[in-house]
Amino acid sequence: MIRPDLRALLVRHAEAMIFAGLTLAGLWVAFKGGWFWAVIGGGTALVAGSLALGAIRRTPFRRPVAAPGVVEVVEGAIRYYGATEMGGEMPLRDLAEIRLLRLDGRAHWRLCSLGGEALLVPADAAGAGALADAFTALPGLDMGAVSAALAQIARQGDAMRTVWRRPG
Repeated sequence: MIRPDLRALLVRHAEAMIFAGLTLAGLWVAFKGGWFWAVIGGGTALVAGSLALGAIRRTPFRRPVAAPGVVEVVEGAIRYYGATEMGGEMPLRDLAEIRLLRLDGRAHWRLCSLGGEALLVPADAAGAGALADAFTALPGLDMGAVSAALAQIARQGDAMRTVWRRPG
């Protein structure tokens, strides 16, 4: 009954819309009257608003699966199992640099370790959305800038952008 393109848009932004609705519900309760309801509603709105912001920043990471391979984030390590290309594992504590590049019309994460090894992970591989949560553990990483870079790389031809370097 719903158009397929509208359904895809709603599914992609469902998490952000749920938290935005919860934020509005919290604000409604806060202005219901009385200090008790103001505290309960204000706290709900504050928590839901911060969760909505996180959901909005994770949205560019959710892409339809179009690349071969699977990405897993297990015990502080990013693992990529490539179907047609080489895979590998990169511990988060060893990451020195994250670059976002577009190769052959497809966005890839290039993860560089302190020792100089590199791991190329397609941004539209199965499970690549988990990278958003893994990247938040890195010191000094701005998720807003990473999301903007991912959106920008998707619109350009062959391009490369460094989104994070280990401080120090």
